[in-house]
Amino acid sequence: RKRPPRHRRGLGFSFVQLKTLPTLVNPEEDPWTTLPRWFPEIAKEAWEGLAAYTELLREWNAKINLVSRKDTDRIEIKHLAHCLIATKFLRLMPKASLLDVGTGGGLPGIPLAICYPAANFTLIDSIAKKIVAVEDMVARLGLKNVTVIRGRAEELPAKRSFDFILGRAVTDLSVFYRWVRNKIRKGSHHAPANGILYWKGGDYSKELETSRLRPAQVWDLAEHLPEAGLEEKYLVHFKI
Repeated sequence: RKRPPRHRRGLGFSFVQLKTLPTLVNPEEDPWTTLPRWFPEIAKEAWEGLAAYTELLREWNAKINLVSRKDTDRIEIKHLAHCLIATKFLRLMPKASLLDVGTGGGLPGIPLAICYPAANFTLIDSIAKKIVAVEDMVARLGLKNVTVIRGRAEELPAKRSFDFILGRAVTDLSVFYRWVRNKIRKGSHHAPANGILYWKGGDYSKELETSRLRPAQVWDLAEHLPEAGLEEKYLVHFKI
């Protein structure tokens, strides 16, 4: 007997968790054929930059560990698509400011900076060798809308604020929130409203319960991109 969709409630938000679908990626299909099909909203001129970025990421990943080595041959599907999912929901006015905390190898900041050339991105990480790699990739890609900083978000000047703060599996949600909550500029000129966009995997309900955080919205990524193998992965929006 088929089970009906399960609704999660009790945390200040609700969404429908659909039945998990099998991964339908054709391993023989060129990922640069697959990705534009998955993301028709991304401008054609952005794909050249995204392809160049993935090659630079592979180059640097052979020197230092930016993403898992086992994912090297699947960067486009495993990591790039996971970051690009934001383009289905995020609408930015010109000169929007975004901070990518714990950027690592530039994810999600660099792909989104390529897709949103009129927005300004700041990428920050405390690990020097990762910042060296990100600075090199940004320079070689010619991204004029990206600033790279070595440091921690909580150490940024008190007056420095951003429309959105991005994080991708950086730390516990409550810890991340504590780091960045005073760095967000209030406003609703963009969609969604200014706040935190956090890529989170697995069951995070306990984190929300203990922290008493209440997301404004949660997107189930497998629902929006069932072919990509994004089961139990979510994009969480906290409005400030």
